[in-house]
Amino acid sequence: MPTTRFMDVALEEARLAGARGEVPIGAVVVKDGAIIARAGNETRALNDISAHAEILAIRRASAVLSDERLAGADLYVTLEPCTMCAAAISFARIRRLYYGASDEKGGGVEHGARFYAQPTCHHAPDVYSGIGEADAAALLKDFFSQKR
Repeated sequence: MPTTRFMDVALEEARLAGARGEVPIGAVVVKDGAIIARAGNETRALNDISAHAEILAIRRASAVLSDERLAGADLYVTLEPCTMCAAAISFARIRRLYYGASDEKGGGVEHGARFYAQPTCHHAPDVYSGIGEADAAALLKDFFSQKR
């Protein structure tokens, strides 16, 4: 299946998150060509700063597979993961990370801490950026312009 199909599902999760008043970020975990978990941000709904889309999707995928390690799984997320999420992705042993928009202020993959480039990082996924970038960036821009 093309990567854009899975990113389209992540974008739908982001739209749903935005409609709930959450920052519109969505994530999808895929294994063996099938979606096993999906999530949008829920930090406000759960009053939990760790309830980022990536972490929620990883938690749900781990529950489905009954395994804290998601070896062989891929993660699609609409925004470059922050350092907290980059670490969770590493600890879960995600095989590939696909993300949409870059995050120069809060990103932890290709910006900021560059978590996977650190010598203390035990597992670094293959990283592919720019998948659905224009749509992901537009969702965020529209969301924050309405907040101002």
